[in-house]
Amino acid sequence: MFVPNTTFKTRVRNEALGGPNPFEWKDLTTAEIFSNKKVVVFALPGAFTPTCSTSHLPRYEALHDEFRALGVDQVICLSVNDAFVMYQWGKAQGADKVFLLPDGNGEFSRKMGMLVDKSNLGFGMRSWRYSMYVVNGEVKKMFVEPGQDDNCPTDPFEVSDADTMLSWLKGQQ
Repeated sequence: MFVPNTTFKTRVRNEALGGPNPFEWKDLTTAEIFSNKKVVVFALPGAFTPTCSTSHLPRYEALHDEFRALGVDQVICLSVNDAFVMYQWGKAQGADKVFLLPDGNGEFSRKMGMLVDKSNLGFGMRSWRYSMYVVNGEVKKMFVEPGQDDNCPTDPFEVSDADTMLSWLKGQQ
């Protein structure tokens, strides 16, 4: 299985713009993200949410250098949030190693079969929690949390964590 073709709407800093908001829109394609690279992606329901903020993102951030030592080119956190929310969440978390990728329209999540309805929580459509290891666009391993379903009453966090992915990668060496 290969990652689906998607264009992400991101914001990047451009100091030439000056002022208090020196950012501009930049389209980023899956080809640019995954071609000729080894990438760990972990997807979660939402920025600023409890498990995502206290465990999921912080642990991947803490173990980032260990992933890099195993040959991973980039660690990406994907969420169905817009670029502005992802940027502010990254700032609030002090995340400067993990790349926060906004899937604002949920297109990538939908094409991956990971888009779920979380209307029971007032979230609307969001990504199910999972992680994957991708080499040159090909998904080599996925860890998908159990119970994937619309309006799931729980938020399982058992297998998409950083330690599980790191342990699996070490076993591949």
